[in-house]
Amino acid sequence: MRKANPIFWKVFFGGLGAFLLFILLINFGAFGPLPSLKELENPSIMLASEVYADDGTLMGKYYKDRSNRSNVEYHDISKNAINALLATEDKRFYEHSGIDGMGVLRAVVKLGRDGGGSTITQQLALNMFNGERSHNSVKRVLQKLKEWIIAIRLERNFTKEEILALYLNAVPFGDNVYGIRNASRTFYQKEPDRLNVDEAAMLIGMLSGNTLYNPRRNPKAAIERRNTVINRMVESNFITDAEGDKYKAKPIDMSNYKKLDENNGLAPYFRDVIRDDLKKWCRDHKNPATGEPYDLYEDGLKIFTTINPRMQTYAEEAVSKQMPYLQKVMSAQASVRRGLVWKDHQNILDALMRNSERWQMMEEDGIPAAEIRKSFDQPVQMKVFAWNVKREKDTVMSPLDSIKYNHQMLQTGFLAMDPMSGAVKAWVGGIDFKTYKFDHVNINTKRQVGSSIKPLLYSDAIEDAGFTPETACKNEAQYFDGYGLVPAGGSCGSKGDTVNMATALAYSLNCASAYIMKQVTPKRFVNFLKNINIKSKLEPYPSICLGAVEISLYEMLWGYTMFPSGGFSTKPYYISRIEDKNGNVLARFDTERKEVISQNTAYTMCRMMQGTVDFGTAWGLRDRLGISEMGGKTGTTNDNSDAWFMGYTPQILAGVWVGCDDRFIRLENGLGQGATAARPIWEYFMAKAMADKDLGLSRKAKFVQPENMKNDIMYGYNIIDKTPPPGAEGENQGNGNANQYLLDTSSPTIPIDSKLSPDEQNVLKEATTPSKKPETTAPEDDEKGKKKPGFFKRLFGRKDKK
Repeated sequence: MRKANPIFWKVFFGGLGAFLLFILLINFGAFGPLPSLKELENPSIMLASEVYADDGTLMGKYYKDRSNRSNVEYHDISKNAINALLATEDKRFYEHSGIDGMGVLRAVVKLGRDGGGSTITQQLALNMFNGERSHNSVKRVLQKLKEWIIAIRLERNFTKEEILALYLNAVPFGDNVYGIRNASRTFYQKEPDRLNVDEAAMLIGMLSGNTLYNPRRNPKAAIERRNTVINRMVESNFITDAEGDKYKAKPIDMSNYKKLDENNGLAPYFRDVIRDDLKKWCRDHKNPATGEPYDLYEDGLKIFTTINPRMQTYAEEAVSKQMPYLQKVMSAQASVRRGLVWKDHQNILDALMRNSERWQMMEEDGIPAAEIRKSFDQPVQMKVFAWNVKREKDTVMSPLDSIKYNHQMLQTGFLAMDPMSGAVKAWVGGIDFKTYKFDHVNINTKRQVGSSIKPLLYSDAIEDAGFTPETACKNEAQYFDGYGLVPAGGSCGSKGDTVNMATALAYSLNCASAYIMKQVTPKRFVNFLKNINIKSKLEPYPSICLGAVEISLYEMLWGYTMFPSGGFSTKPYYISRIEDKNGNVLARFDTERKEVISQNTAYTMCRMMQGTVDFGTAWGLRDRLGISEMGGKTGTTNDNSDAWFMGYTPQILAGVWVGCDDRFIRLENGLGQGATAARPIWEYFMAKAMADKDLGLSRKAKFVQPENMKNDIMYGYNIIDKTPPPGAEGENQGNGNANQYLLDTSSPTIPIDSKLSPDEQNVLKEATTPSKKPETTAPEDDEKGKKKPGFFKRLFGRKDKK
């Protein structure tokens, strides 16, 4: 025994020395690098970049898997969540310095049956610096020792409260949600400082198995785990027995569950569009902490936008109110029911089939093309978009029919902005982002604009060619050398008539517009359009005076800003500033303006365009909304392929486009015109926005009248005795008949929550109900309609109806 003792102590101290040497080697990075002091003091947790509305509302995020988290400070976390965490994961958290000796001993003696020996600090080390837990026993021992070293370093550099906050910001919860703030928002739609005991216990319980204890997937297991956490809170004296019994008796409430992803949240089309802008900004700017360009998905940027949540909601409501109605009408067309629209477009269907995921997957499996093609005629179960509350329905149809179905959906684009500052307030790029990702608002989406271009032409005529609202214009087709007659075919409805320019604009007379174009000249008009920031490709063709040119909705609003802003072209902007994860401002964005026409011209156009909404192609709109002064313009292209409405007050400018992505698919009747397809969306939005006192929009606001125009002679409008026929705007593009795969017309339309007064509800009802009044059948050359009674009205000095 005496001889054995020295050997024992030699082995003991030799082993201890070897262990300490091993620890030192790990500490100095011999078995892989450990975080530096700088990294510990500035821990780099991958954070999602967040997008905020103008009032601070979280709209959405950009992230990749583990970066889907948002930091929160200790004082912004509910004490209930802290207590639940301590009671469940680390009772002696405030007593140890990163390593809990009693916990380690318990884990060794009981072989982990009562839990491992890891402290919260060690778990934080694993989550932040050490990667996933290894399943190899040797590697796991090495990893555990690294956790101990990092844990001790963390304890030396952070307070206990900071460690708890870091831990709760880093850990994964259910449904691929990381961090206590995201979890609280996802499962309860509240900030983490508002969590009550049972909510906190449910979330903390998920940390032991974020799939097993996910209440959405396994509600029984989740409630048992939550109650276990509550029991431990009772054992730790954080709550009483009676309180514990009360909370354990409560069911888990999932009614507020909503995971914020790219398909939901506020303004999904807008968030998708600005993603590319933000990626470019990140590539051009370096993160000083890393020396690398910012990463939109991991650096936790905060993007503050100009979107107003209330206006955005009203815009989305307006779309969901009008578009199902139009879709039902188009579905009921004979050509739709009979499926004739694709008769001359088989090549398009063939291309769509070959580009589909189904075709490509079958092709990769080596299936012959002929067999793949046959499969597109075999009915299968699928989900498709539908105008119901869920925006989808289960059905059985062939893959070919589903292609037709999706491409025969009417789409829309809506954009609203402050014409003075340029701040974009609402952006709706289509009917449903989940199903249809293509955005119809941004500057890269071009459509023919129809008569909505005419106010730009008339501005040029006043500014550069000496026209006035009273200038006589021949309402007859004009001959242009090398191009022939404009409008094509020479039809004007009434030959040889002469009208003043104000009348020509109010009634959108194509021939009169062609006359004005001839005086201005196509080349000068194209230069004018470029000067007011129309960026699209423009050629000096005479037919552009009728809208035979493709321009984006974004550009059209940019061009229209010169009217309510007193002659200044104001660029639409939608990001106000970008901050880093610590709140430091990295970039600011603001108004960009330049004067493009005189204030006199701008004011004259504002008053002229009021004729459109008083008695022209959008007859009665101003009176229905009860607005003192406003301007507007409808637009419709060949065969109703594109319907437009542009309108503004002194405080807000908005534009709408409606049509199908394939131009040969379109509404065949009067509902396809700008006044009847697009105008109701604009009107519904404006009715709700004007009724919302918090938005500060005034029905009494007036355009600023230049001093030198206050004594100008009033001018009037000519009587229109004949209704011009629906002429094509420029040369007809040969658009064929349209059809629409028949929808389930029994699906209810989406209910709209309204807090309007009875009078305002009547205004809104008129705005969104298909009308038989003259504004829906206005005699615009490019819009079919019934004859309207002639009359003479003066515009300047007109007294508003009470």
